[in-house]
Amino acid sequence: MEPIRILLADDHAVLRAGLRALLDARADMTVIGEATDGADLLPLAHDSQPDVILLDLTMPRLSGLDVLPLLHQHLPHTRVLILTMHDDQSYLQRALKAGAAGYVLKKAADVELISAIQAVMRGEVYVHPAMTKALLNEMVPHQNDNALTGDLWPTLSEREQDVLQLVAMGHTSREIAEKLSLSTKTVETYRARGMEKLGLHSRAALVRFALAHDLMGK
Repeated sequence: MEPIRILLADDHAVLRAGLRALLDARADMTVIGEATDGADLLPLAHDSQPDVILLDLTMPRLSGLDVLPLLHQHLPHTRVLILTMHDDQSYLQRALKAGAAGYVLKKAADVELISAIQAVMRGEVYVHPAMTKALLNEMVPHQNDNALTGDLWPTLSEREQDVLQLVAMGHTSREIAEKLSLSTKTVETYRARGMEKLGLHSRAALVRFALAHDLMGK
């Protein structure tokens, strides 16, 4: 399998060097180029067609938020993963609406960056777990949806409840497996069984269920 081809876009040379060392140390990932701002990034991305771009939000000349819609328009198959110091919900929402596939905080990059890259390559949207609940509380209306039958929740086993809560909060199957000391396959089984019992067919439906019944973070 070919390694994931990654472009770095950040105006801090020390950070880029650290990211390159972290990613190039893996057999399944390789850094194919670096840009110091959005203006340099556009032609570089067009020429190299990377799988993933790690994009800082605040850069000179053309910021990450400015260049993001252009990348989304001209490189629709490239996943753009925001890597930033900003833990503000407004930045997160603007980035996702502009086409970002994920949002990682620089302070946690050494811990979660690899998982985030793998998640966006699977077609998932990755958001730092600490920001997920606040984002959903703002984007999903607070209401009691009669279709979301909370009385079914107690019919789930304790493990099914644990898994579905973590899924709703944005954790990947691999992360859940590590947290609960289970195999990834077992996590997927609990997830599928729990979703079936609740009559839910997507993660979005699960999130609405969790918010409606105050199950996030319990």
